[in-house]
Amino acid sequence: MIESRNIEITVNGEPRSGRCEPRMTLVDFLRETLSLTGTHIGCEHGVCGACTVLLDGESVRSCLMFAVQADGACLTTVEGLAPPGEMNDLQREFRAHHALQCGFCTPGILITATALLRDNPGPTEDEVRRAISGNICRCTGYQPIVQAILECARNRGTADQGGRA
Repeated sequence: MIESRNIEITVNGEPRSGRCEPRMTLVDFLRETLSLTGTHIGCEHGVCGACTVLLDGESVRSCLMFAVQADGACLTTVEGLAPPGEMNDLQREFRAHHALQCGFCTPGILITATALLRDNPGPTEDEVRRAISGNICRCTGYQPIVQAILECARNRGTADQGGRA
């Protein structure tokens, strides 16, 4: 019999803990144990990007990690991008640019874009496209997503019309 163990992580700024078997994935732990259902399960192979979260500031696929690997780490999920009931500037641009349709891929893309804009506050269109290339969206054709990310960067005052600030 596989013994479950308790793990402690900080999720969206709050200390959280829960029991899990060593084989439980991080995405399942977030959804099933912590009831944070914004992180989606898509392909379960790390290809689609729907399960993307920030782990100690790095963008990772939570379907490819065991929850026990995150013990002691700090995570940010889509629920942590803005206070409950509010949207941050990137989320507002996604809405304004109709950068989501079914919404399934949106949490992973928002997390990926958050990391991009943190590391590169004035990305070019090519840099945005490269950054989100690991996130599959079947509905939008990506153009509204790219435009929303670029507009967010411009509104933050760090990018000009040509790309980098």
